[in-house]
Amino acid sequence: MTEHSALRLEVSPRTGPLSRRREIRVSGAVPGSIVTIRSATQRPGGTWSAQARFLADDAGTVDLSTSAPVSGDYRVADPMGPFWAQQPEGAAGPLVGDDARVPLRTRLSATMVPGTGLLDGAHPTNPGAGSEADGIGEAHAEVEQWLLSPTTERIEVREDGLVGTLFRPAGPGPFPTIIVLNGSGGGINEHRAALYAERGIQALALGYFRAEGLPRYISRTPLEYFERGLDYVVRTCDPLGGRPLVSGQSRGGELTLLLASRFPEKIAGVVAFVPGAFVFGAQGAADPAEGWDGPTWTSGGEPLEHFWHANAGVTWQPWDGAPRPHRHTDVFIDGLRDRDLARATRIPIEAFDGPVACVSGLDDRAWPSSLASRLVMSTLERHGHAAERLHLDYEAAGHTIGVPFLPATRIEVTHPVSGTTYSNGGTPAGNARASEDSFERVCEFIHRSAADRPR
Repeated sequence: MTEHSALRLEVSPRTGPLSRRREIRVSGAVPGSIVTIRSATQRPGGTWSAQARFLADDAGTVDLSTSAPVSGDYRVADPMGPFWAQQPEGAAGPLVGDDARVPLRTRLSATMVPGTGLLDGAHPTNPGAGSEADGIGEAHAEVEQWLLSPTTERIEVREDGLVGTLFRPAGPGPFPTIIVLNGSGGGINEHRAALYAERGIQALALGYFRAEGLPRYISRTPLEYFERGLDYVVRTCDPLGGRPLVSGQSRGGELTLLLASRFPEKIAGVVAFVPGAFVFGAQGAADPAEGWDGPTWTSGGEPLEHFWHANAGVTWQPWDGAPRPHRHTDVFIDGLRDRDLARATRIPIEAFDGPVACVSGLDDRAWPSSLASRLVMSTLERHGHAAERLHLDYEAAGHTIGVPFLPATRIEVTHPVSGTTYSNGGTPAGNARASEDSFERVCEFIHRSAADRPR
């Protein structure tokens, strides 16, 4: 039996923002042995975990940056795999809590599989590693991922009828500033706004339904509410360039483009995540009294015309849980055949002359966000749009492009409002890559857009 040192599991950094990559390395293993790495994170509603097995090299080490798992929940060389490949051990609850002040804590463990190791009799190059006969080896590490930087100021906003949370970076400012909107799940997207603040971006996470003091449903949401939000930011937040950007996810992406077309003089730039290019009906977030084909947005007390309003091309709808009439039928494509209604409900993004970014997934199964983003970009080009246009379109991503390093495995989901089950599309690895890459590139876009807009 060779003299051996204990199995070691190194994580760097152990504490830091959610958006920061970690490096994970195991040493002291039996050369050629199989090492199991498991992660477990306490999230609202229960534990999420992932597990993968790796082949230790001749030195008894496993570096997750260069070693792909040989089995397990993911199969690519990525030290963040133990985080984004997690799945719920019980019922699937939220990935993060409503309050960005609460960090995520993950326990990592590395364990050698007994009875594994080199079989060809070659002499190990690591004399300090354990021997196959030892049959021992286990190490642990705790990782803390915080959403809210210790230097970021968190301010609850309950003014002018607005419900949201402002995250202000440390320092005198002025800062690039963005309003962050959620999609058809509603609520207040504190975690994205908090992570923006860690990157030197002031962010107001603004709720508009399914938050305390707000309606339960998206139906008949007044655009004047968001105009008040824009005015509030200019009046109280001193945004760099004099105006904020606006960003939203899914229905919030549709809303982002709609606000840019309605209030172009109040907005410095827009970032639309997995958006729609038309004004749609309330769909899965509808008030049951209104129905999926009721109006979503109002202006001056009147509902905006929308794509599902007596659309002559639509004979079915996917939000009641019933199967599609044919596997190739797409209700969003069907609706385009009503040309007059499509023209009337198209969001006239050409009215906005500022920078525009769209983030989409080519495998989006919730709605065609790639198509919508391409329609936006081509419309702007045809109308001589001179500001920056950025389209990030990810091949293996679906509808759940979010912030980096949260679990990317929620593909078949149940809508939190309607209770309808549907597919978001994409693969876990594809969704994870899109979330990480888009976050970095969008942060850069926000800084560029705010700096390019003079006061």
